[in-house]
Amino acid sequence: MVLMQSLAKRRPSLIATNIMTTPVKTVQGKASVLKTEQYMTRLGVNVLPVVNSKNRYLGLISRETIQKALFYNFSKFPVHTFMQTDVYTATPQTPFHNIHTHMIERNQRFVPVVKNNQVIGTFTRTDLLRTLLHYNLETTNVTTKDLPNVKHLLKGRLPRTLYNLLIQVGKQGEEYQVRIFLVGGFVRDLLLGISNLDIDLVVEGNSMALAKIFAKRQEGRVRTHDRFGTATVICSNTQKLDFATARTEYYEFPAALPTVEQSSIKKDLYRRDFTINTLAICLNHPKFGELIDFYGGQRDLHGKTIRVLHSLSFIEDPTRVFRAIRFAQRLNFRLGKETTTLIKGAISMGAFQRLSKSRLLAETILLLSAETPRKILQQLAEFDLLKLIHQKLQWSLTLAHTLKASEKALKWYTSLHLDQPMNSWVVYWMVLMDTLPNKAVQDTHQRLQFPQQQAKKLRLIGRRTSSVIQQLSKHRKQKPSDIHRMLCEFPDEALVFLMAKSPSETVKQHLSAFLTTYRHIHPTLNGTDLKRMGLKPGPQFRSILDKLLDGRLNGEVKTESDERNMIKQLIKTT
Repeated sequence: MVLMQSLAKRRPSLIATNIMTTPVKTVQGKASVLKTEQYMTRLGVNVLPVVNSKNRYLGLISRETIQKALFYNFSKFPVHTFMQTDVYTATPQTPFHNIHTHMIERNQRFVPVVKNNQVIGTFTRTDLLRTLLHYNLETTNVTTKDLPNVKHLLKGRLPRTLYNLLIQVGKQGEEYQVRIFLVGGFVRDLLLGISNLDIDLVVEGNSMALAKIFAKRQEGRVRTHDRFGTATVICSNTQKLDFATARTEYYEFPAALPTVEQSSIKKDLYRRDFTINTLAICLNHPKFGELIDFYGGQRDLHGKTIRVLHSLSFIEDPTRVFRAIRFAQRLNFRLGKETTTLIKGAISMGAFQRLSKSRLLAETILLLSAETPRKILQQLAEFDLLKLIHQKLQWSLTLAHTLKASEKALKWYTSLHLDQPMNSWVVYWMVLMDTLPNKAVQDTHQRLQFPQQQAKKLRLIGRRTSSVIQQLSKHRKQKPSDIHRMLCEFPDEALVFLMAKSPSETVKQHLSAFLTTYRHIHPTLNGTDLKRMGLKPGPQFRSILDKLLDGRLNGEVKTESDERNMIKQLIKTT
């Protein structure tokens, strides 16, 4: 910052128009990727401004993006499909120190100078260094500010034992002369004030070897995953630390799983999905707590924006679209304008058609497992992506209402503290399938490769829900045994779905009574007792036990003695 103030004092008139490079070479947005690559090669440049037919500025295209597009066989696509629009631009009057600040904070190597929507000049990193050297300024300290340190946040928000473990990790990194960083969701959530104790560490070196040594010193256990170059250390206090080697990745073809190679922390962070997930914290001493931000993650956290790192991100991995929407809803962030454009571009280019059905199902389950999937599904519908589940699946007020009712029913179920496993995604899946014809439901389960038994069970439940609701809503005073018989074979997810689907208070009361009371009622006597009373195993067993349960549910028998008397009476009449 002192450097910038010094420069401003010495050259108050130093503005973009004094130092920019001109004239500017540009490329038409409608030019093909192949022709753009040939043009860039001929000019010997790595970045070009993209303009429309009237030479109005549209965005930037880099050689790296062009080469990736060619690799994925997009040579005939217009270059505007892959250009970057979310970039900083200067005007002729922009002070040099403003340009300098934005280039470093945004990690932007090329700044267009724009006047009346026309690109009249450019400013590159070479221009930046040339300007600094021309005025005899130090280039070794070129920084707008010292790297922020979040040691106080780590110390204040983490349990003391975990904080001390991170200190020990950093010391071990120094001892073995490798850099170690905290990365991922933990760093993001730390800055947002969200509790998160899932620790992911990236090592610029052999992470498995380091993890083994660390586990031994902490008297913990280690699990290594040679295929992925990762290891998990379980410390003596049960705290888990995940170690991974810094790596870069590339995709053999769109929607493929990535191939990874060992690399640096900068490239490791660049392979991540969104800028808010590219932040890292150095653990080495004496830089312990230093926040690393190569790609503008802090800026997007402050702006509550989900921004993708590069323009081919959704082409390489379409599932990032689902993650973008999940993050936006979970954090109450917005999708960046360029990110929204790139999502639409990936859809129009058929990126999702290359996605395997197993990955699509896995991502759908993750979406439906969110706290409020209704909002996520609505945003998917806005991108016309519900049809990925089935072509006939559409957003509607009825669907929205049932999804909202499902959220309410699930909260009610949770409040009961029944200690029963509940897969909330199954409830929402049943809501979606309830809007489709039976044939479409069957096709969806087959196409997404649902486990056969689970698919069959869900279809049978789906077919029965309407008739069960109709029977439950007939009148308020029904025998508990009748209600139990109707509902006892339904899993809890289906019962919650029934509660969400039916507007009838009578139905809700019956469902509530079953969940909280009826299903917990059982006869005292069982099959063994029947044998002792002289009965031989057979169909009569099941009939007597069922009637015994009915008697208990309906209050006709209340004690073991009542049950024995009932059994004797049943034996006489059979």
